[in-house]
Amino acid sequence: MSDDEELPPDLIPADVVKVPITIITGFLGAGKTTLMNYILAEQHGKRIAVILNEFGEGSSIEKSMSVGQEGELFEEWLELRNGCLCCSVKDSGVKAIENLMMKKGKFDYILLETTGLADPGPIASMFWLDEELCSDIYLDGIITVVDAKYSMQHLDEEKPDGSINEALRQLALADLVIINKVDLISNEELSLLRERILGINSAAKLVETIKGRIDLDVVLDLNAYNAAGDESSSKHSLEKQELFSISNHSIDKTITTVTFDLPGYLEKLLVDEFLQNLLWEKNICHPNGTPMEIFRLKGVLSINDLPQRVIVQGVHELFDFQYTSKWESDEERINRMVFIGRNLEESVLQKCLAACLSEVNDS
Repeated sequence: MSDDEELPPDLIPADVVKVPITIITGFLGAGKTTLMNYILAEQHGKRIAVILNEFGEGSSIEKSMSVGQEGELFEEWLELRNGCLCCSVKDSGVKAIENLMMKKGKFDYILLETTGLADPGPIASMFWLDEELCSDIYLDGIITVVDAKYSMQHLDEEKPDGSINEALRQLALADLVIINKVDLISNEELSLLRERILGINSAAKLVETIKGRIDLDVVLDLNAYNAAGDESSSKHSLEKQELFSISNHSIDKTITTVTFDLPGYLEKLLVDEFLQNLLWEKNICHPNGTPMEIFRLKGVLSINDLPQRVIVQGVHELFDFQYTSKWESDEERINRMVFIGRNLEESVLQKCLAACLSEVNDS
């Protein structure tokens, strides 16, 4: 890799304003559409474009859409009285996004609802790493809506082939978890559910709702995939991602979260090699010999010869680096990593990252 490739990317001109997009996922019946309809109906003063991939029967919004002879829904955008835009599509939403950007200036935010059985990882990757799409939008985060009454049985479902079920995958990739319908369970059941969710993904923030009613400031501007900006905004982004607090939970035996700190300077080439081995080659294993399977990773890195913090993000086999705020001259260089996946072992991951430390740490 040349010296030029090591340099931080050029800053985006100030006149290029990107629109954030948040993915709303959750198992069938969790309340995603109820949440979306609430956002579309409330007088919140925000201009939000909402893309719905599925509607419940009898939806008043769906009835307003143009329906073809075969029952298909056309990509027709409705401008609602509260300033929102609404569209219903039957695909992944990419084409709708492209058409939507022709209306740029009429909205400030995009919410995309996935189908109940969707793995949000591939969808997130498109909006995160697709250069053409990313010229107009950026991925703000993934929100998973959970049905408080039935989620435990969904999480306990075992697939015949031994793969991770959809409900677990959706929780593993969440940056924010909305526990909906909390009025249908007891306080004791809610406490057990919270612990179960944290056992799967302790890096996500948890909020509780009834009928999807939530303060939109909680839902918007998660900054889970975007750490660019000035010193104060960059640190605020990291704080919202809770990368400044260590919290390991290992209640769930299927998927766990591993978080740790490692002081010192890292060599980026060695970090690249570590992540390739972990995500692509899958030759980093649990002590029992089972390869580790990563659904989500994120971290703040101190790279040798770079004055800025480096943010690393990963979803499944994909990972990317962002350059953000500078380290203070008297600040201790700390690397912080969060891994969410299956068959994880903290000591092995920490040893692998320690092997990426630069020789300057020994000088």
